[in-house]
Amino acid sequence: MVHARGIPSIWLAGALAFLVGAMLLGLATGPVSIGTWAIVQSALAHVPLLDVRSHLSSVDSAIVWQVRAPEVVLAALVGGMLAIAGSAYQGVFRNPLADPYLLGVAAGAGLGATLAIAYITSGSSLLLPVAAFAGAIVGVALAYSLGRSVGGVLGTGTLLLAGVTVAAFMTAVQTFVQQQHSDTLREVYSWILGGFGSATWHDVLLVLPYITISSIVILLHRRVLDVLSVGDEEASALGLHVRRTRLVIVVAATAGTAAAVAVSGLIGFVGIIVPHTVRLLVSHSYRAVVPLSLLVGGGFLVIADLLARTVMSPAELPIGVITAFFGAPFFAVVLRTMRS
Repeated sequence: MVHARGIPSIWLAGALAFLVGAMLLGLATGPVSIGTWAIVQSALAHVPLLDVRSHLSSVDSAIVWQVRAPEVVLAALVGGMLAIAGSAYQGVFRNPLADPYLLGVAAGAGLGATLAIAYITSGSSLLLPVAAFAGAIVGVALAYSLGRSVGGVLGTGTLLLAGVTVAAFMTAVQTFVQQQHSDTLREVYSWILGGFGSATWHDVLLVLPYITISSIVILLHRRVLDVLSVGDEEASALGLHVRRTRLVIVVAATAGTAAAVAVSGLIGFVGIIVPHTVRLLVSHSYRAVVPLSLLVGGGFLVIADLLARTVMSPAELPIGVITAFFGAPFFAVVLRTMRS
């Protein structure tokens, strides 16, 4: 079988097909049913040098490209980022249960969003993503600083404990703020459970640079993650600067995750479900796990968003409910597998 840089070609093609198929299904499904072939024709009609004519009416075109497309594209970007960040964290910390929220990203983003909702009465919807992003970055920075201050040694165990400590503190502060502003509880929990119902092209453009750069950095380090998996001492003996490499990967994964949660809320389990599925079906090598997680994660969250929109239509479920519904049993299976 031909391999593309460590990835079996059939699995790479399958992952691409899954992502494209999920996005087409997301664009076609809604209160107004629109055929997938008509959507494909409309998309090709915007490609230069292709003599393809769109058969969508002006109303259908607006529904597809101005209402559904931003939501679908944003879900694909966020899902891909959470999945590839999860695979990176699992490689860096040699822990198959690590996820993108390990070092306090979730707690920091939750605190930032809560502060914006509670204390900013005007323009909070515009500042909320900024506050969530800043809170996530501050949370991880505190965890890293705390881990580094312990005798100057920055091992994986120390960093994980620092992340747990910072997350607990930020969660406590968030709970205090919520109790002081109980009228904002509904809005806070609505953001925490995540969703793309109000997504716009502005949101897509806002996170695209962060997710693109973060994903590229992690993809370029996918071979290094295989080296780190053998242990710090062995990796150092092979000539790898472990501390610097770990910092680069963690910063990239954290920045991308912070940008993702800033516009989507806290969507759990994607960073665990997708990388583990790739490992079970394809390979344990990060040369395959990292790029396939990016593609499959995007498709997975698009499907989850589609379910959130349709299960209780016309009402919309928080997407975090959907991912938790599938993620919790999957997490239990992973735990049993590790025990075996």
